[in-house]
Amino acid sequence: MKTILIIPAYNEGENIARVVRNILENYPQYDYIVVNDGSTDNTAKVCMRNGFNFLDLPENIGLSGAFQAGMKYAYYNGYDCAIQYDGDGQHDAKYIADMLEMMEAGGFDVVIGSRFVEKKKPKTLRMLGSNLISAAMRITAGTSVKDPTSGMRLYNRRMMEYHARQYEFGPEPDTLTFLLRCGAKIGETQVEMLERTAGKSYLTFARSMKYMARMCISIFFIQWFRKPIDLQGDEV
Repeated sequence: MKTILIIPAYNEGENIARVVRNILENYPQYDYIVVNDGSTDNTAKVCMRNGFNFLDLPENIGLSGAFQAGMKYAYYNGYDCAIQYDGDGQHDAKYIADMLEMMEAGGFDVVIGSRFVEKKKPKTLRMLGSNLISAAMRITAGTSVKDPTSGMRLYNRRMMEYHARQYEFGPEPDTLTFLLRCGAKIGETQVEMLERTAGKSYLTFARSMKYMARMCISIFFIQWFRKPIDLQGDEV
């Protein structure tokens, strides 16, 4: 399948060259597009200096908006599937082949690179939040995923179209819950995440807890006000 990696990047000037060069040198079978989300550091300059493929958003619009911009690019350029891929170097491209194989073999709409298919979650406050999100998904959608906050996700073309053309489709667990309720087939395959080697994560402990709470509220309440979609239809 014709595959593209969508790499949202906000202030990843210290990481983005290493991330993209790894793809170019070791995984040239995949295309990529960096989406510079209005970074205030030198992310755009690094991309320009190295001749990387990138979209340069004039303002910071957040992960959902940057991801949707990448999905629009992927959909209107005829890709069969797209992978959400972090610009901080924590995702490992060696697992993409496994994700693609799972999607093709099982007919999945979304395949998540999960840290917890074969391994148990550590007993930390952040993982407690992950467990709460999984439980909320199970209660509202009848099923759940083991690693709902993983940012490494593979989408087929039908999912690309919804994310490209519907503004409320963000790359978050509440969207996964909505898709499950609508009958989407979502699978997980084991991956290992790498440690960030440069820069500083936006998600501090306090922001992580706030994020978990917001996701649970959205899954339990807000998702019920969203109009269901017909995943079997030909058009969005």
